[in-house]
Amino acid sequence: MWLKNITLLNFKNYSDASVSFSKTVNAFVGNNGAGKTNLLDAIHYLCLCKGYFNPIDSQQIKTNEDLFLIQGDFERQEKNEKITCGVKRNQKKQFKRNKKEYDKLASHIGLFPLVMISPYDTAIIMEGSEERRRFMDNVISQTDAHYLDELILYNKHLLNRNALLKQISITKSYDPSLLEIYNDKLVASGIKIFAKRQEFMMDFIPLFNKYYEFITASNELVSLQYQSQLIDTAFEHLLLQSMERDKVLERTTTGIHKDELVFSIADMPLKKFGSQGQQKSFVIALKLAQYAYLQKYRGFKPLLLLDDIFDKLDDSRVSKLMEMVSHQDFGQIFITDTGKDRIVGIFNKIKIPLTLFEVTNGSIHHA
Repeated sequence: MWLKNITLLNFKNYSDASVSFSKTVNAFVGNNGAGKTNLLDAIHYLCLCKGYFNPIDSQQIKTNEDLFLIQGDFERQEKNEKITCGVKRNQKKQFKRNKKEYDKLASHIGLFPLVMISPYDTAIIMEGSEERRRFMDNVISQTDAHYLDELILYNKHLLNRNALLKQISITKSYDPSLLEIYNDKLVASGIKIFAKRQEFMMDFIPLFNKYYEFITASNELVSLQYQSQLIDTAFEHLLLQSMERDKVLERTTTGIHKDELVFSIADMPLKKFGSQGQQKSFVIALKLAQYAYLQKYRGFKPLLLLDDIFDKLDDSRVSKLMEMVSHQDFGQIFITDTGKDRIVGIFNKIKIPLTLFEVTNGSIHHA
């Protein structure tokens, strides 16, 4: 799969821009604020129906304009596909594949798999467990449409159960049979999600280890572990055990919404004891493992987007990373960097062809 071209209208700092890409490595260079990352975000929209950095569509519309439009032509499994995303202020987002609008956006997820690596990804390490669950769910959802449906269902049941717990706290009375119904629904979805996450991690951890060892030349001992309350206790038992606490706290305190990914370096928490370079290497290995997982289960190569990832990585790690992702195991790649000489030098050194674009104030030109 590859993206042939993209057209932007009133998207972020772009008034009107159109550019065609090569099948291999495409690099965008320019000053900070020129629009390099915005271009990657537009590609992310076409593949995953939303921006990478900001979930609010209306905030992506160029200042003083009423709408934005992104359109791209893909070649996927020897077929041409046109994807269009349009957002008007105060209106529902329109998302079309070959001019036909989707009934639900979830139907698009996974058809055009994509992996984005960005400086903001350190949130996976530094922020709360929700970020790590979101990462896990994003990978699985791109390979299993039923998983995404089940996740939406689980969150709906969780909201309903929490609303009932608040009502119980206010009224000081409740119908045990109604709570039992919500428990049954939560358990039915939760055990499916838990089983899929376990299956995913068995596949994913060896891929992660392989890429981290490559990037760091096997110099550092790291680990990635999946933790869930459901590993030791059946979900229905957890809900019964936590009933009194849930009523006091007015929320559901057990379940797969409490799952965690534990990141360690030398058996210590990566968040506290990992250097910036080690944390960045860890995140990059996570994302490259995501790429390998998606390729395995989708049957073709996802797009790989690398946004300003050279800072905080030493030269040897940068060269190894670029050599790896430019190898035939990877498909079409999009890279941003502020340093034209740096990126040209890297690719000259590893003898990989590079298509270079200069970005200036929302304009894109071949360099």
